[in-house]
Amino acid sequence: MGHLHRQRRATGRGRMSGSGARTDAVTWPPHAAAARPATFVLKCVLLAGMGLVFFSTYGFANWLAGRHASVPSFAFGWEHAIPFWPWTIVPYWSIDLLYALSFFLWRWRDELLDHVKRLLTVQVISVVCFIAWPLRFSFERPAAGGMSGALFTLLAGFDKPFNQAPSLHIGLLVVLWAVYALQARGAWRWLLHGWFALIGISVLTTYQHHVIDVPTGAAVGCFALFLFPLRRGDGTSRVRAVDEPVTPTVLAHARRIARRYAALALVFLIATCVTIPHSPFAALLLGWIALAVLCVAIVYWRVDAGLYQKSEAGGLAWATGALFLPTVFGTFVNSRAWTFRHAASSPVGHSVLVGRTPTRREVRLARATAIVDLTAEMPGWARRDPAIHYVCVPQLDLLPPTLAQLQQAVAAIEMLREQGHTVLVCCALGYSRSALTVAAWLAAYLQLNDAQAALALLREARPQVVLRAPSVALLQRYIDWRSPMRHEAPHNTRPGPEVRS
Repeated sequence: MGHLHRQRRATGRGRMSGSGARTDAVTWPPHAAAARPATFVLKCVLLAGMGLVFFSTYGFANWLAGRHASVPSFAFGWEHAIPFWPWTIVPYWSIDLLYALSFFLWRWRDELLDHVKRLLTVQVISVVCFIAWPLRFSFERPAAGGMSGALFTLLAGFDKPFNQAPSLHIGLLVVLWAVYALQARGAWRWLLHGWFALIGISVLTTYQHHVIDVPTGAAVGCFALFLFPLRRGDGTSRVRAVDEPVTPTVLAHARRIARRYAALALVFLIATCVTIPHSPFAALLLGWIALAVLCVAIVYWRVDAGLYQKSEAGGLAWATGALFLPTVFGTFVNSRAWTFRHAASSPVGHSVLVGRTPTRREVRLARATAIVDLTAEMPGWARRDPAIHYVCVPQLDLLPPTLAQLQQAVAAIEMLREQGHTVLVCCALGYSRSALTVAAWLAAYLQLNDAQAALALLREARPQVVLRAPSVALLQRYIDWRSPMRHEAPHNTRPGPEVRS
């Protein structure tokens, strides 16, 4: 089955399925109308500007570090076993060419500007770290001859043994890798992956960086890809699914949640700094957690589930997947801790179940053949099961969805049912987001007038359901939105005709 994102927008009020549930109410609206081409002149100007920013800020940080009486270094003892391969200076240098060419890969102005923002984010964060915590490379580099020696000599003309962590080279590599991977296909894609991996290795084998610089640089690159996600091929945004304004009440609640996550991130950051002298590995882990929690705070501050970059197939983009791995792990453990005494899923009737985000085993035990996944913060664990039809309508936890998101999720349930599937509607715990959606579907299916009546039916199947007042109000709003359409189709408990998208 194709995803609901590809449905065409209805021109009228919408139609009703055989069961009375409105199925084509909402699509995720495109934004392509505002896309503007990126001109060659603009690409050249931005490349020149970013080149100036790169060399001026990088050189300034080197100059400041050189003024210190002594600059510390950080290296693991086992790093002395890393070989020096002079020839890897070639892939090391190649990132300069890839950096310049990347400006000419974009067709649309917004894509190009986002690319500049990503590169600038990596540059600014890295240079600030170089100035705040100057480090130097502490190993003596062996002499190199031939072309490799010439390239090392050229590098020494502007580079110094400072500007170490986070590795700016690695941060830019992560961003450029994602950009070029978006363009390459077939054998070229594998060749590209191999070359970019070689560039990553070269920062160590050219004796330019210590190991600690690599994960910290990669984190900066992933953070830039999180803040400014890659766009679609038509220049439209991949992240914000629904352009419905957020109400002041929801926004205020989201900002409170964001501040709590930001405070928690600060706690982990302080713990990271305290831990560095005692256990660098533990400090890296704590820093990773701090960054992941900070990203969650940004998601809630912007009230945008799309920043998790969860795809229609249920997986997180690799950059956000890497960033959010600590919080994904924590969310999964939390979901099991809160629900282990209760059923993983509960049948509501009419081939619909409600429950927590399932593993493949739990899907089989529930005898579900389709999933409507409402989580944004973690991947769909059963998404790769070929026997399962999967639809993702990502929503933020602890906040009510928009009416458009609720409409889309209900439409997904009904479309899958009409195709003969037993549908499991899931969120992290199976108590809130999925409960609201199933209650809305029940109201549509049974043509109920009152939100409390739908919730009462749902609680008979899953007593643990927890819906706050804003969610109940949204449910009633959905029912009121639906009510003018009842006359368009009589109630029918039989499955409707097959619907293909």
